[in-house]
Amino acid sequence: MTSTILYKGDLRTECTHIRSGQTFITDAPIDNNGKGQAFSPTDLAATSLGACMITIMGIAANNHEINIDGTKLEITKHMAADPRRISGIDVHVIMPDHKYSKKEIKILEAAGRSCPVALSLHPDVNQNIVFKWAD
Repeated sequence: MTSTILYKGDLRTECTHIRSGQTFITDAPIDNNGKGQAFSPTDLAATSLGACMITIMGIAANNHEINIDGTKLEITKHMAADPRRISGIDVHVIMPDHKYSKKEIKILEAAGRSCPVALSLHPDVNQNIVFKWAD
């Protein structure tokens, strides 16, 4: 088992990771009858793409002795209606001010774009992934 989810009422859940015992709350978004006081399930799906990308980039960085500490990702989720769904996810990957070689850039971008979440999302979900490298 990976996790458990307890419905707390009022469109709120408490999610527990079995192995670590860590928990977090989800809340329905304001535009879908909720209070928007925590990540919504669709926020988590969009955020998972970024978290997966940077994790796989971190693995590649470790394997090639590349420092990516301080990398920041900015995630924007786009919703569609009828049916309500995630239509797109913008991921802006802002790399720290290091002097990366062309080879390192190629390795890191390929790693990020090939993460399991990116490969698992339906093709109708537009993944707009932009890397910003220091000049």
